[in-house]
Amino acid sequence: MTVASRPYFGALLGLLLLVACTACGQQRASTPSSPDMTAYDHMLKLLYKQTVPVVRPANLAALLQQPSAGVLLLDTRTAAEYRVSHLRGARFVDFDRYRQTDLSALSKTQPIVVYCTVGARSEQVGAWLREQGFQQVHNLYGGIFQWLNEGYGVVNAQGATTNVHPYSALWRPWLKKGTPVYE
Repeated sequence: MTVASRPYFGALLGLLLLVACTACGQQRASTPSSPDMTAYDHMLKLLYKQTVPVVRPANLAALLQQPSAGVLLLDTRTAAEYRVSHLRGARFVDFDRYRQTDLSALSKTQPIVVYCTVGARSEQVGAWLREQGFQQVHNLYGGIFQWLNEGYGVVNAQGATTNVHPYSALWRPWLKKGTPVYE
């Protein structure tokens, strides 16, 4: 497999260009329809393929306050990332093996929110869930990073924590709140 054919190569190249432009004071201008887009929003725009609708962290937090909403959270990162921290109540679905996940006990109409570090891997899982007939699948906009950056909490086996696994050093600069921990 060549470097150019790897799944995130184009997105990562775009990310590097965006970071370089931001670092030299030449951040891309916002579009008239979105004057408050951050560099992170621009990066996500490059990564996301718009195959799954997104839910913003504030909207998800409000939904999770309503037990009757019955939202199923699926953390689609690696086991190491999940052990460091995850959203309270999230079920682990290993990104490397998500197509083998047993979905037989899930209702096709249950609201499902998938997330990962920034939302790229979870969007792939969400698209697959939709292909399997699940009707209410959303991707957490900005992933666990945006969730933390907006001040919402995460947990691990010991309880509440500020730790989060940044996936790689490349993604680390987008985490503004929380403690990066590589396991």
